[in-house]
Amino acid sequence: MPGRQAKVIVDPAVPGDVAALLRDNRKLLVRIDAGWAPAHKRHRPLAGTLARLAATVTAVAAAMYGLALFVAERYTPFVVIMTGAALLIVSVLLRPRPDAEVERRHALEREVYDSARRHEGHYVLRERLDDPARTLMTRAQTAIDQVMDSSVNAQGLLDDVRNGVMLPAQEWEIARLLAKLSELRAEHQEVVSEGVTPEVAAVAEPLARALDSSERAVLARVEALERYAGHVTDAERAYRARHQIERLSARLPRYEELLAESGADGSAVPELSRLTDDADLLEQALRDSVSSAHEAFRHLND
Repeated sequence: MPGRQAKVIVDPAVPGDVAALLRDNRKLLVRIDAGWAPAHKRHRPLAGTLARLAATVTAVAAAMYGLALFVAERYTPFVVIMTGAALLIVSVLLRPRPDAEVERRHALEREVYDSARRHEGHYVLRERLDDPARTLMTRAQTAIDQVMDSSVNAQGLLDDVRNGVMLPAQEWEIARLLAKLSELRAEHQEVVSEGVTPEVAAVAEPLARALDSSERAVLARVEALERYAGHVTDAERAYRARHQIERLSARLPRYEELLAESGADGSAVPELSRLTDDADLLEQALRDSVSSAHEAFRHLND
């Protein structure tokens, strides 16, 4: 699952590595969505390489000429030439190469751009959602988060495998529908805000009702997720309480031993013994909660 309140929702059919790339580069996707494209398709370092090669050849030639001067016992020109050659070599060594970080960024931009174009229509940016749609998306993701992060899911008390498949599919379907709804709602509002004649209103009103009907259908999906998450939360509460009772029950003999050794009122012992009964009740509550969650899960597939 992506990090919750994900701002890039990706179709589960997209390969995992590509999906992660898209989720990790939301700001770049926003620019791409606005029409941006990388300026350089591939890096051409030839000019810089030739410049360094020319400087190196010049420095070597100067050094060889300096040696010839040395052999000819012309020491003053020798010192001047060798100093210049040394400075030239140092300048070549110290000359900054093309910024590796910039090159990595350019490569990443090209990779994200290519992936975005290749999988266009298979991811949704939160920026594409209007305010009502974002609210519904947040509710859906919060409900999914409650299920996936629960201990009962981690412990396999729920159908964790199906959760891992079905819940991302539900998240994607809701995001996809909300993106379409937001786009059509914006276009509709743009038209009617210009003022409409009665004839146009007769057409626009049914379309507005269609938008409202679609929103209610998406809302029903979100509410089904929330009901499922509610049952999982009940099961989670019972699971944790049962675990705590079990831990306390394991210590019960030590409490009884302390009471006996201290000569304290023995009436506390029956109270402590009720822990076992409480554990049995919580076990039943847990089974009931898990059963309700499974029933809500099946409803999500309807």
